[in-house]
Amino acid sequence: MPDNWTTWGDTADGASYGGLTLQNEYIRAVVTNAGASLVSLESPDRTGEWKNIVVTAQEREDYLTNPSFLGATAGRFANRIARGEFELDGSKYNLAINNGPNHLHGGEVSFAHKIWQLLSPSRESVTFRLVSPDGDEGYPGELTVELTYQLKGRELILNYSATTDAPTVLNLTNHTYWNLAGAGRIDDQLLQISADRVLENDSDVLPTGTILDVAGTPWDFRTPKPIGKDLAETDGGYDSCFLISGADGSLRTAAIASDPASGRTMEVLTTEPGIQLYTANHFDGTQASAGWEQHTSFCLESQHLPDTPNHPEFESEFGTTTLRPDETYRQTTVHRFGIS
Repeated sequence: MPDNWTTWGDTADGASYGGLTLQNEYIRAVVTNAGASLVSLESPDRTGEWKNIVVTAQEREDYLTNPSFLGATAGRFANRIARGEFELDGSKYNLAINNGPNHLHGGEVSFAHKIWQLLSPSRESVTFRLVSPDGDEGYPGELTVELTYQLKGRELILNYSATTDAPTVLNLTNHTYWNLAGAGRIDDQLLQISADRVLENDSDVLPTGTILDVAGTPWDFRTPKPIGKDLAETDGGYDSCFLISGADGSLRTAAIASDPASGRTMEVLTTEPGIQLYTANHFDGTQASAGWEQHTSFCLESQHLPDTPNHPEFESEFGTTTLRPDETYRQTTVHRFGIS
């Protein structure tokens, strides 16, 4: 192992897990093969003070169970699938029900809860690989996934690829919780999202299939505004998939966040058609929430639309989540950090 790797321990079945430090002039990050997760990310503010701006678990072994998906790779299907059911090529598949009446982020033992293989570690990049067997959490096909974390200047780049030996569904995202101040509530941190539209949710945060205009609603982030400005009007906080304007599979800006107090900024660019804003609505100060309270961080999860396998109307505009043996899934998401 390279000298920037630290072994944290072994799982019950003997798999070794630990953290790899990636560092350059602008960013210092730790990633772990437990869930291919981003553990911490430090960057300087306008005074030159470095601070971790990611919610980090209190104990290293928390990344093995990780109920809040801290920094994790969510899959095989990120976000929700209605009733844990979908049909593909005439066959019906049943998945774990782990979020109310629905399936969330890949099930009980999702990609976030598996030990990934470590490939090509260096000072500024690493690739994680996972082979998900046929029938894993109810999904068809043996799936091979690779995720590369790379530092390049002020950017943290995430490149995903995947192949399968049988038709399956796939939707990957990173589930990092951000706080650009490093602590405290996020009410005064500014957010802009490049989206004129957002998916309507039902009471279980499942898309109804209706697409809403954001104009005149609390979901209007087309120009920068404090995250807390309309938070009280959202029935507990934001947990919605925004439809990125002009998304065509090329890398484009999806969101820009900033903290006026520290001067830190973060631009999120992605090839995906949607981005889920989540404001840590369930955080309650417990170990599962890394000791953080509600609305002290936010997620910006680049992804395809939730429950797409049950909404063929989504596919015509936003693309399919079906992956076939002759295809390769690819996604790039970039976090670009700056100082204002």
